Amino acid sequence: MQLSIVIPLLNEEESLTELYNWIVSVMQSNSYSYEIIFIDDGSTDGSWKTISNLAVQDVNVKGIKFNRNYGKSQALHAGFLEALGDVIITMDADLQDNPEEIPELYDLIQKEHFDLVSGWKKKRYDSVLSKNLPSKLFNAAARKTSGVKLHDFNCGLKAYRKEVIKNIDVYGEMHRYIPVLAKNAGFSNITEKEVKHQARKYGKTKFGMDRFINGFLDLISIWFLSKFGKRPMHLFGALGVLMFFLGFSAAAWIGISKLYKLYHQLPNILVTQNPWFFISLILMVIGTQFFLAGFLGELILRSRRDTERYLISKTTGIQ
Repeated sequence: MQLSIVIPLLNEEESLTELYNWIVSVMQSNSYSYEIIFIDDGSTDGSWKTISNLAVQDVNVKGIKFNRNYGKSQALHAGFLEALGDVIITMDADLQDNPEEIPELYDLIQKEHFDLVSGWKKKRYDSVLSKNLPSKLFNAAARKTSGVKLHDFNCGLKAYRKEVIKNIDVYGEMHRYIPVLAKNAGFSNITEKEVKHQARKYGKTKFGMDRFINGFLDLISIWFLSKFGKRPMHLFGALGVLMFFLGFSAAAWIGISKLYKLYHQLPNILVTQNPWFFISLILMVIGTQFFLAGFLGELILRSRRDTERYLISKTTGIQ
């Protein structure tokens, strides 16, 4: 199979049939073998009924329904597990992503051998203050922190080589950082393609300003995990040893100073009256805690077991 189109959605009943027809038109005009995987992330409207009807009409349509809203990352994770195509395309269900971009994205993966191609919505039809400006700041921070030179990390329209999505783990709210996850997994042949952004035709956006706050927090998390996620002792252990050494050195200096003054009968004060005593004590305690945190992190990594992160209540068109 050449293409898997993975579409996470939440309450997009009005746009689904139109999006399906548009995708099928593109697929047929290019003679692709394909599948369309809709992941209903806990919709409360008639989205699942529409997906079920499409699956009955077309064997190329598959549907996965979550029992509640788990988030876009979990929806993509479920879709990636099911995808069979050599190239996987992700896109949003709100008709703001243009299916006419798919052939060029497919060629960039198959003919030019990129691992991942990310869409870049250079011209946007969103609010400048609530979405465009925060998005620019977010993308600038993501480029600086991750080293992945993309203009638009948030664009839902992306193309992946099959090996990429089968070897990365999309969890939490990390869907924004799939290019970074791919790079960390060794898939560094990443590029971007300018794509058309269309004004929303039905409904309203499901994302508010909180997604940018969460995005920056996730950016810090992914930077930390990429640096120390597999070796927490390298960070916490080093900090612990350094702080304990500083505290021990201060305590030793206090002890030597005390003995020296006693021996030479110089004016002296109690050890507990010396502020450096408490500083050294705190440094040694914190250093020990950091070291134990690193040690416990290593133990957790070695004993971690995968757990289910979402519950699927229904499927359609899936063998």
